[in-house]
Amino acid sequence: GVKVSALWSDEQPPAMLPQPVAPFAETSDEVWLDSLDQQQRGMLQRLDDRLLRNPDDFEASLLKSLVYFQAGRLNLAISELQQLTAKVPKFQLAHLILGDLLLARFDQVGSIGSSSLLEEIGSDKASRIEQLRREAKARLQGYLSLVNGVEVPLALLTLSSETEYALVVDKSRNRLYVYRNLGPGLPPELVDDFYIVLGKKTGDKYREGDLRTPNGVYFVTSYLPDEKLPPLYGSGAFPVNYPNEFDRRLRKTGKGIWLHGTDKSLYSRPPLDSEGCVVLTNEEFSRISQYVEVGRTPVIISEEVEWCSSRDWFDLNIELQATLERWRQNWEKADLESYLAMYADDFWSGDYDISSWQDYKKQVFAGKTFQKISLSDITLLGYPVVADRQQPMVVANFRQDYRSNNYTGEMRKRLYMIKDQGHWKVLYEGHQ
Repeated sequence: GVKVSALWSDEQPPAMLPQPVAPFAETSDEVWLDSLDQQQRGMLQRLDDRLLRNPDDFEASLLKSLVYFQAGRLNLAISELQQLTAKVPKFQLAHLILGDLLLARFDQVGSIGSSSLLEEIGSDKASRIEQLRREAKARLQGYLSLVNGVEVPLALLTLSSETEYALVVDKSRNRLYVYRNLGPGLPPELVDDFYIVLGKKTGDKYREGDLRTPNGVYFVTSYLPDEKLPPLYGSGAFPVNYPNEFDRRLRKTGKGIWLHGTDKSLYSRPPLDSEGCVVLTNEEFSRISQYVEVGRTPVIISEEVEWCSSRDWFDLNIELQATLERWRQNWEKADLESYLAMYADDFWSGDYDISSWQDYKKQVFAGKTFQKISLSDITLLGYPVVADRQQPMVVANFRQDYRSNNYTGEMRKRLYMIKDQGHWKVLYEGHQ
């Protein structure tokens, strides 16, 4: 049989369906089971696991029907889609594929919506079918990217014990991954993933109205229920803090980048159809809400997620934790030379640059007879690669408790650290 992954090569049109000889012949149980390769078995097992956790995982049902069809189980595929379309009447993609599979009993069906019955439709409907093809391709490619096992996203280095989940967006795959914090020294665990809609224009966001989804490390800042929103935003929204400190440094403009639902007149939208927001179906927005804590949950958006092995993840964590501790110790001991050497030449903080920061710290240190500093609730997040800075960069969030002979205070602090000639240095320091 034709492999699902092979149907999505760059050389081929966005097809999903093999081309069986008409009329389609249903395989026997024995032939079907024997014909499944390791990838197909893995796909079915993961889809069954998803449906066991959530019987209303409609994407899992859709993809399961396609695996059935590919494996020669047409009746099972049709039954799966009939149940799905009865549950979700607005899921247009499911209806279109169901129609294709019904036609496959009598005619050859190559790509989605390519049957002879649809050849004479109007241009507006042809455009909609093309959008559905792109949605199908994005859903399947995103799903296949995880079927054969994944490594650790480099973005999630250390999650504070008070941060239970983190969200990672891979724009190249129109996919949002949910990871659960398993505790110190353990890589986070993938617990959920979703098809998402992104900005109409590809690439990083730079200007207000450019219709692009930004790349960066962000945090959910609030929750907006559907009754306070126009219908476009569906069942609710989670705004994030775009533009962040680094965005503002790069003079990026715009606002209103949210995770939100879909207009309730629709079930889903094409892969590139928003004005820059990250859009989910309403059912999946409601599902993702259980993972989000306002003010704490990170949302890392990348052109393409960088992955690393568990070993490399652990080593980088040790390196960064040691750097943060050395920064703390140099500050606490008032070792001015070693402390200031840990700041980058293009450092900034508010109105300070590196020169004025050095003068300020020299003045502050001169008035100290002792300092006691502790850091807790530490989160370390790898920053996505952006065109304006090729050096590795990490965002550190933590709670800082400070005591000295003339000041005592506690605050939430954020550092941006870059790796410059083999050494991690502070690029930005400020309050959260």
